[in-house]
Amino acid sequence: MTESKKRVVVFMGGISAEREVSLMSGQGVAAALVERGFDVTTFDPATDAFETLEDGKFDAAFIALHGKLGEDGSVQGLLNCLGIPYTGPGVQASAVAMDKELTKLVWRAAGIPVPAGVRMTKREAADAARIERLIADFGAEGLVVKPERDGSSIGVTKLVKAALSAEALREAIELAAGEEGAALVEEYVHGREFTIALLDGKALPVIEIRAPEGAYDYQNKYFTNVTEYDCPAALDAEKSAELAALSERAFAALGCRGWARVDALSRPDGSFVLLEINTSPGMTPHSLVPMAARAVGLDYPALCERVLSLADLD
Repeated sequence: MTESKKRVVVFMGGISAEREVSLMSGQGVAAALVERGFDVTTFDPATDAFETLEDGKFDAAFIALHGKLGEDGSVQGLLNCLGIPYTGPGVQASAVAMDKELTKLVWRAAGIPVPAGVRMTKREAADAARIERLIADFGAEGLVVKPERDGSSIGVTKLVKAALSAEALREAIELAAGEEGAALVEEYVHGREFTIALLDGKALPVIEIRAPEGAYDYQNKYFTNVTEYDCPAALDAEKSAELAALSERAFAALGCRGWARVDALSRPDGSFVLLEINTSPGMTPHSLVPMAARAVGLDYPALCERVLSLADLD
């Protein structure tokens, strides 16, 4: 522990749909940092006064917020103004990474493979011709519909080919888009599911996620024990290195720093597509970055301290 990082504020909770997960992450991180000898204060932007941040004379902030106003550059900008170094990427990288469509545009430009698909608003989804065109263009194996900006699989619908219809697709878009947002409609890639944690831009061992019937949803991510994980994944050395390198390139292409987690799928031919990047990964008992860290000898408290050691200003 460095003396300059002794007083730490852990951001947790917030106002996004991932609030419950964030509270679990933040409580775990706070306890771990106390164990490592830090003077820790927790801060919930939804309930706590912002004067706490100005008065606390904090040396660093650990951001355990997920989603809107926590992972999208908003808190990062506030901490820049206050001069408090913080974990994870800066304002621009956080904002771009939070937007799944912008992320895919950046990755495509960098030659990083992503699923085919389009952004769709609820108003556009009311056009029957557009819906039929989506099904024709991308629905050969089914479609996946997800919110443009939320995480933790909240609002995601997987429409296998047998269940794919104009009505089902329109309902999925309305669910994912919410009141004012938009949805991503993507080809359904049927393949193995992987996640790759990155620490200081370097990939930790690849994890394969084996959820029942492929349903790695909000419930199975955080509140059940039915999902199985292989860490390291059962990939040959060449394919594992390929996926790790893709993830490191994806991290760098967005201008990320500190830590993150990339989600990926393999196609039946063995090639990979990257789905999204999480710039404030979960730190709950079910979370995957701690699992990958354990595989290289970093226990949970040591991981928290390592992430904190990378805190910086934008």
